[in-house]
Amino acid sequence: MQTVIYTIVVLGVLGLVGALVLYLTAKRFHVEEDERISRIEDLLPGANCGACGRNGCHDFACACVEKGSLEGLVCPGASAGAMDSVSEILGVAPAADRERFVAVLKCNGSCTVRPRVYEYDGAESCAVMDAVGVGRSGCAYGCLGCGDCVGACRFGALSINRETGLAEIDPQACTGCGACTAECPRRLLELRPVGRRERRVWVACSNRDKGAVARKVCAAACIACGKCSRECPFEAIDVNGNLAYVDAAKCKTCGKCIGVCPTGAISATFAPAVVNEKI
Repeated sequence: MQTVIYTIVVLGVLGLVGALVLYLTAKRFHVEEDERISRIEDLLPGANCGACGRNGCHDFACACVEKGSLEGLVCPGASAGAMDSVSEILGVAPAADRERFVAVLKCNGSCTVRPRVYEYDGAESCAVMDAVGVGRSGCAYGCLGCGDCVGACRFGALSINRETGLAEIDPQACTGCGACTAECPRRLLELRPVGRRERRVWVACSNRDKGAVARKVCAAACIACGKCSRECPFEAIDVNGNLAYVDAAKCKTCGKCIGVCPTGAISATFAPAVVNEKI
């Protein structure tokens, strides 16, 4: 019995000594943190997505205070009002209006145009599915529809449409943080400028096989025919590696390319009724 008591006493004393050492060490090496850091961090989304190029929101707030300005520092997930408040805390003029970006899906291969030809019995993960094969369809480039991107989005801007089997982006909720683009194993999500009057045009296909091969596995695949490039009056479309690409910096969203695409591989955010609208 005495042995048990001695053991408890010794452990208790060791615990107290250890706690005292930790307390004294903490006091000795304590560094006062600028109170502006916590104020700035409170204004940020708290997603710690890393889209700003820093190691989370706290690191971004520290960088703002350390630099004393927002030069080279942008939080894609924060609203314009929040960034203005950050500027006020730092005592600098608000940053000029920054261009807003949203994610788009470079795949239009719904279940109707890209039928399933394989059965997959495994973890519902795009990364796993891509690692073991082409997926449920014959297209090795299309959306796998398991929703890894949905899990990566901290703002509820992504979902999987069960009818089409494709990821869908809510442009109003999307902050352009880029977390989904990094999560997709096939790099099917791309950040593009919101565009003038929120009009965007992009090629919703990532298949780089030759036209006949691509069309065989997906009726909506880009076949690199070049019609869109020849029709574009602004030279905004380039065809390279069996795939067309719309340069957002040159595109004026006139919509002419949409009308000539034989497979419907080009997507846009505006309805066909405004395709011929004067730009």
